[in-house]
Amino acid sequence: MIVTTDLTKIFQDKKRGEIRAVDSVTIECKPGRVYGLLGLNGAGKTTLMRVLSTILKPTSGSAKVAGYDIITEPEKVKEKIGFLSSDTGLYQRLTAEETVSYFGRLNGIEQNMLKKRVDEIFERFDMNEFRKRRVGKLSTGMKQKISIARTFINDPEVLILDEPTIGLDVVTSRSIIQFIKESKQADKCILFSTHVMWEAQKLCDDIAIIHEGKILEVGTLEQLRAKTGLEDLDDIFVKIVGE
Repeated sequence: MIVTTDLTKIFQDKKRGEIRAVDSVTIECKPGRVYGLLGLNGAGKTTLMRVLSTILKPTSGSAKVAGYDIITEPEKVKEKIGFLSSDTGLYQRLTAEETVSYFGRLNGIEQNMLKKRVDEIFERFDMNEFRKRRVGKLSTGMKQKISIARTFINDPEVLILDEPTIGLDVVTSRSIIQFIKESKQADKCILFSTHVMWEAQKLCDDIAIIHEGKILEVGTLEQLRAKTGLEDLDDIFVKIVGE
């Protein structure tokens, strides 16, 4: 569902010169599996996800998402994905319900189906308590729930989730993780980035460790354990990144 070949994104900085935020990345993410992208802050996780979601154009290389080319068929890609980014703002004057409904209409969902989807999602994420409240009056956790709800509103085949539990309390984080597990069972393809190792250890079927734009290692947790001789993912990560 996500296939990249030597995908590269280069930025030009006046002080630092050329920055290879994504450097020749080749990955393959399959349906019914959670593909974890692990890296420190600034490792290239968010840039890679923005390229795959067609927000940024790659400098070189290629990628297909749900069978569509991210460069030549960006609108088709957008129809198939749900993209959650921590940097995506919300409209402060809209209510929670208005926000999610608005993004449903942007995705072309008919009104009757849209109301059903909104009701299901608000029930699923325990959002009815603040359904009619304006976004500007809500807590960080409530706002994150709204961002997640709008990501899922079009029932996408591919989920691109950039640190979905950041800023959330333990109870809310658990509900998001459970929903990701359910999405996996529904045979969706999930690309999931985090620097919280226990989340990755609990969720991910495949793990890619990214550092300074490069993929250093890819494998299942058991494969990474066998390669490093270490048990805990945080120890494995530090060993691979350190080397």
